[in-house]
Amino acid sequence: MVSLTTTMRRLGIITVVTPTLISSTAAFSRNLTLPSPLRNHGLTNSIRLLKSRSLLSSLSCFSSSSSAAYLPALDEFPSTKASVAMRDDNKKVILKGMSYASLQEWVESHGFRPGQAMMLWKRLYKDNIWAENVDQLEGLNKDFKRMISEHAEFGALSFKDVRSASDGTRKILFTLDDGLVIETVVIPCDRGRTTVCVSSQVGCAMNCQFCYTGRMGLKRNLTAAEIVEQAVYARRLLSHEVGSITNVVFMGMGEPFHNIDNVIKAANIMVDENGLHFSPRKVTVSTSGLVPQLKRFLRECNCALAVSLNATTDEVRNWIMPINRKYKLSLLLETLKEELSSRHKYKVLFEYVMLAGVNDSMEDAKRLVELVQGIPCKINLIQFNPHSGSQFIQTDEDKMIKFRNVLAEGGCTVLMRFSRGNDQMAACGQLGMLGAIQAPVMRVPEQFRTALKASV
Repeated sequence: MVSLTTTMRRLGIITVVTPTLISSTAAFSRNLTLPSPLRNHGLTNSIRLLKSRSLLSSLSCFSSSSSAAYLPALDEFPSTKASVAMRDDNKKVILKGMSYASLQEWVESHGFRPGQAMMLWKRLYKDNIWAENVDQLEGLNKDFKRMISEHAEFGALSFKDVRSASDGTRKILFTLDDGLVIETVVIPCDRGRTTVCVSSQVGCAMNCQFCYTGRMGLKRNLTAAEIVEQAVYARRLLSHEVGSITNVVFMGMGEPFHNIDNVIKAANIMVDENGLHFSPRKVTVSTSGLVPQLKRFLRECNCALAVSLNATTDEVRNWIMPINRKYKLSLLLETLKEELSSRHKYKVLFEYVMLAGVNDSMEDAKRLVELVQGIPCKINLIQFNPHSGSQFIQTDEDKMIKFRNVLAEGGCTVLMRFSRGNDQMAACGQLGMLGAIQAPVMRVPEQFRTALKASV
């Protein structure tokens, strides 16, 4: 057997420290956590890719049939918890990181009445105020405002830029306290509906091959405050231009369930009827398929669920979504059947990015009909949005329609989503910092190589 070091050198990878590998993708325990090579932070289990463009375009990592495979390390970035709120470097609480119960507790701990907490909460999230400083807290007494100035910060994001696409989509860039940048997208739709797409992490560890964010690797989780403030800022900045922002989707940068504590906390703040007051049905959290966290979400949060499916066989999903090697299609779908069996009128949204020659055959459509049997669901067919980090090609619109028709004839409720904001790299799967690609490219199965535009 050729040594790992030799193989990596042939592939153009310089080893920093030899990662721990598994002997077979089918033999590991479901509870096993494997080291992630998806980011380059000076951590021990990491790799560096050569910067040669030709090497990068042809770089292959291990395939699902290989004797070794990488998986995301799901416990490498545990969610950050706090009993009251996250604090900044000045030891001040971040107001938008608190639930109302925590805010009330904090206000009372400083000797003020609970009613003051409600007044503050409404000025943070309601009445078209969306306060970002003490001067905007009209109606609150001076002593209370002085206490807030001394002991609290309103948010954790700094506005960097907003970019407008030709179709009206806006991409907002925020700088975090540590200098990292995240992106939020505001998408005006028909019938008075406008959606804000929020990020939950800086980068992503899942390494989905068609997603630019996944190609970046993971930098860190966002706090609840950093997530909530994206929606607040979108309302403050753009409501006068695009109208009321009615929907939230956790489909920006990151895997939301990899940051489950802060995502649930942020979602619950968003749907608070005295706060941002989004309908739980209009706040959708998407996942690539982290099964334990999916169960927890369904039991602890009333918001809507979307599952990024994108394949009808384990072979294809192992390749384009490496998390499938840990949580197979059968486990994911059986879990959904079990969890949704007792939930009245609850439907999961299956997202299916159409990749030409990879997952868009009529046989795929027929298999998809069979896979979702018994699961209350809708299926959203998504046009692939090209970017410099991917070798995939869009499925043409005519074929998407034929695929949709097969699903509809099979009894499925089907939606189609076409590109929005792609001229500003604001479309689905395009978010991230240009030039930041760090994750390894998975080896393409032999039968799909002719479908890709780049040699492998």
